[in-house]
Amino acid sequence: MTPHPSSAASVPLTDDADPRPPAPARPPANGAGRALLGPSWFAAVMGTGIVADAAVTLPRTFPGLQDAATVVWAGAALLLVVLAVGYLRQRGLGLHAAHPVQSQFLGAPPMALMTVGAGTLLLGHRVIGAQAALDVDWVLWSIGTALGLVAVCTVPYLMVSRHRFEPDAAFGGWLMPVVPPLVSAATGALLIPHASAGQPREALLLGCYALFGLGLVAVLLVLAMIYSRLVHHPAPTGALVPTVWIGLGALGQAVTALGALATVAPSALPALYAQGAEALALLGGVALWGFAMLWLTLAATLTVRALRAGLPFAPTWWSFIFPLGAGVTGTSALAARTGSELFIWPAVALYILLVLAWAVVAYRSLRHAAGQVRGPAGGQ
Repeated sequence: MTPHPSSAASVPLTDDADPRPPAPARPPANGAGRALLGPSWFAAVMGTGIVADAAVTLPRTFPGLQDAATVVWAGAALLLVVLAVGYLRQRGLGLHAAHPVQSQFLGAPPMALMTVGAGTLLLGHRVIGAQAALDVDWVLWSIGTALGLVAVCTVPYLMVSRHRFEPDAAFGGWLMPVVPPLVSAATGALLIPHASAGQPREALLLGCYALFGLGLVAVLLVLAMIYSRLVHHPAPTGALVPTVWIGLGALGQAVTALGALATVAPSALPALYAQGAEALALLGGVALWGFAMLWLTLAATLTVRALRAGLPFAPTWWSFIFPLGAGVTGTSALAARTGSELFIWPAVALYILLVLAWAVVAYRSLRHAAGQVRGPAGGQ
């Protein structure tokens, strides 16, 4: 059967991820031609940023780790500025919103903003000072949360009202527009102690819990659709394979958010509810962590299968990185809460794997970008 044009297996995930032309044919309003920079490239900021952020949460530290993490955070911040300027200048948002696959990755820019914002508060104070770091995080978290809510409302609406999908269309990218509220909850917890005591602090905490619930339920719904696609249709190949890892990222962010919110709950809630938050963070966090480890196993085995068959580089390789980082932060949150070596050493092992994977993907991305710079000059 000929694939439907909106099937995830038949369209490129970014404009430069596949030699075949994307479905939308009309040029952007500015007449500059087809937009070349897809929103999925913001996953490079997410991945780089979480390498830095996760270093702060580790239950075991190493000499020079904080300094190295600060350098990586600075690189993520610079990359965010470069990509944001480039994306806004090309004015390709309309094209990407109309595309049944690229629209899914519109959740990446808000998560990139919040990841860099969290790193600014955790690490950037060493460079720009504590007050400036706090101000930057407030701005990036606020903008990222607002854009994430737009994505989580708009993209599903477009999927229902405009886009049409074959039964085998579901893929990991469908998680991207619904994960931002979980990231908002996890990173917003860092700001709660800095909010004014009383109603403002309580409202921020309860708002983060609402974002957590919104994101978690939506993620579980999408994970069910992805699992159904995996068992009823041929296994994903090529650029789709790394996106399976996004499920780990969503679950890891949920565990991270529960832990972070429980830590700050005593500053905003009565003791009874703060104790409930502690219990939820431990028992709910461990339960979600178990599911996350199952998804990690599934994603890893599918990746090994694809590597043996030959897995070509695509920008979706960044889908390996942020999920691994979220796995680190979630496992570290449980390690901090329990002191159990069941979580301490897996957190360290996952972080080592994260750094190695980030180095490989960053190197391949630089080679890819260099090829894109040379390509137009020789072929257009």
